[in-house]
Amino acid sequence: MNLSGFKAYDIRGKYPSTLNEEMARQIGYAYARHFGAKRVVIGHDARLSGPALYHALADGLRAAGADVTGTGMCGTEEIYYAAFAKNFDGGIMVTGSHNPADENGFKMVRGGAVPVSGDSGLFTIRDRIAEGQNIPAQLKGSFTEASLRDEYVEHLLSYVHPESFKRFRIVADPGNGCAGLVIKKLADRLPLNIELIHGEPDGTFPNGVPNPLLPENRALTSRAVRECKADFGLAWDGDFDRCFFYDAEGRFIEGYYIVGMIAEALLKRHHGAKIIHDPRLTWNTQDVVRRAGGVPIESKTGHAFIKERMRAEDALYGGEMSAHHYFRNFAYCDSGMISWLLVTQLLSDSGKTLAECVNYRISAFPCSGEINSRVDDISAVLRRVEADYAALPGAEVTHVDGLSVAFPDWRFNLRGSNTEPVLRLNVESRGNRALMEEKTEELLKKIRSEG
Repeated sequence: MNLSGFKAYDIRGKYPSTLNEEMARQIGYAYARHFGAKRVVIGHDARLSGPALYHALADGLRAAGADVTGTGMCGTEEIYYAAFAKNFDGGIMVTGSHNPADENGFKMVRGGAVPVSGDSGLFTIRDRIAEGQNIPAQLKGSFTEASLRDEYVEHLLSYVHPESFKRFRIVADPGNGCAGLVIKKLADRLPLNIELIHGEPDGTFPNGVPNPLLPENRALTSRAVRECKADFGLAWDGDFDRCFFYDAEGRFIEGYYIVGMIAEALLKRHHGAKIIHDPRLTWNTQDVVRRAGGVPIESKTGHAFIKERMRAEDALYGGEMSAHHYFRNFAYCDSGMISWLLVTQLLSDSGKTLAECVNYRISAFPCSGEINSRVDDISAVLRRVEADYAALPGAEVTHVDGLSVAFPDWRFNLRGSNTEPVLRLNVESRGNRALMEEKTEELLKKIRSEG
């Protein structure tokens, strides 16, 4: 059996070569046995392979004696919500998120929506499968179909005051993923004019795989924002745990600056709270949080690390530049719905446009955005770059996640991918775009040189 789909934080791979119905059954049985789970909630995204994997997963869980509640097509955060709000012993989402249409995967949590990663049971599940499991034919547990979406929507609305929303015109683009299912529910409850495009779930992804992090995937949303004369635009990945923003001109807003906006919105009601951020780009977030009376805390990148640090610090909010936003009142989980609702609240309260909110921050702390480079030896390049920059006057070197080097007027973070021979570079400066661009070009030449 091909177990290459087990990664540090989830399971993912091509269907049916890596992930198929038998693998799903094995995963369900091993999950229930390892965690002793008696009540498990499951769902699937819009991918064509989702229903078959979902039902096979249910069979594996039931063979181990677990009672399964199936929510059908949904977003990952709907499973998170069910896991913490309805006292399930765990939850499993069948999703390929932003990956190509012929791939799928599994994201797992325990009771309370505590994440399952390689260090907390995922690799044990893999090893149980590798060692061989005697899965009984009898399905001892029950299977019940149930929708929890109305309760979940009520929870989303608790983060904002919809009656104070301005009547914004918003383009909402789920990219034929699952977000449209929830946006339609929210639209009935909000005083907003929401123009929904690509809103019907379609696992063939006729308008491209929903992954707005890729620049080539942004044009359709951007054009729709301009054509509709919208106040701003929104787009999501396939399972909508990440939300992306466009201003009224259709300009894509780097997730880095949205982290600061959401932190500011929350700190208005929770002065003095702790805010977790990743180390790739930091100066803008730290500045906004301190000005708003909060305490910024740096954490290693990745949902398992962010959630763990948030729990340890009892942090109000955690944000990553990759558009993952985590909330204490959402069991420290990430949500692509709470994030846009909070931004809408901030824009309504401030009377400013999205562009007005971010333009000053972009000018104060211009950044490169994340730039990927394929290299032969990640460790060797990191050592070489560190040797070159650590010796320069004023350099402050840290290794929270990869290599970070800060100078008084600019800084960078360089970290390797966990799954491919790629280095990811982020550069920012204090109010000097020309310097940021110069240093970005300089670093890319060093990273991509042969030696």
